[in-house]
Amino acid sequence: MIEIKNIAKSFGGLKAVDNISATIGEGHVFGLIGTNGAGKSTLLRLVCGVLKADSGSVTVDGDEVYDNPAAKAKLFYISDEQYFYKNGTPRDMLRLYQAFYPRFDGGKWGILTEKFGLDINRKINTFSKGMKKQLSVICGVCAGTKYLVCDETFDGLDPVMRQAVKSLFAKEMEERGLTPIIASHNLRELEDICEYVGLLHKGGILFEKDLDEMKLNIHKVQCVIKEEAVLELIKRNLEVVTMENRGALYTLTARGSREKVEEFMEQLNLVFYELLPLSLEEIFISETEVKGYDIKALIL
Repeated sequence: MIEIKNIAKSFGGLKAVDNISATIGEGHVFGLIGTNGAGKSTLLRLVCGVLKADSGSVTVDGDEVYDNPAAKAKLFYISDEQYFYKNGTPRDMLRLYQAFYPRFDGGKWGILTEKFGLDINRKINTFSKGMKKQLSVICGVCAGTKYLVCDETFDGLDPVMRQAVKSLFAKEMEERGLTPIIASHNLRELEDICEYVGLLHKGGILFEKDLDEMKLNIHKVQCVIKEEAVLELIKRNLEVVTMENRGALYTLTARGSREKVEEFMEQLNLVFYELLPLSLEEIFISETEVKGYDIKALIL
């Protein structure tokens, strides 16, 4: 288990991470989402011990991670901008990681690089962005670490390769209990694979929840409302997160159980209403709008 307690990090006058606390359990895919500049990459570097926090702590299975080789050995970090030896080949990276990770599975590495069609003797600086990402993922999976920390894992991968990476993660989770931690802007990709998500905004965490549970407790409602009194009833009786309308057609998101929302909407005897499932992207927009990150203000 990774525990993040009241962690903060600033760069000069910029507070990149502001008093964040979260718990990342084992054997689940944890997705980290957030607005641009929210501090996702900084938080991942703090989790891996690449950066030292100004305050607070990060522990991996009870041990402080910063300046602790034993704790760091349980993590493999794939950054958004991967670093490889200048003029190095995949075979060179194999030797490097075998030296640092005692449980590195060279046999599996050879099988996966062949399956992914990567020439292990070709210079990596001639690889495309997607090929470099594939190599990073293969090295991360084969390192044999308990936690795999990924920053924008699917960026640069084509649809077939994205699905292959997801399948690879699922297989490793089933066979040896791997815990992937994935930060991404591609919320649709995360929705397919993540079980828990943490939402960052302006250096702070808005929530950290089970994705299925979160979907069960926030709903999108479309309805026709012609009377102001009915609109006021909805605002008073439901925990409305966002609301917009086009004429008499209103679309709102509301927190609460599905049963509670449906029961209340039925009592209104409206001409039309329906409850629709929310995607992770829609939940993200709803939650960040509450905190002032209003998409309408950006595009109008």
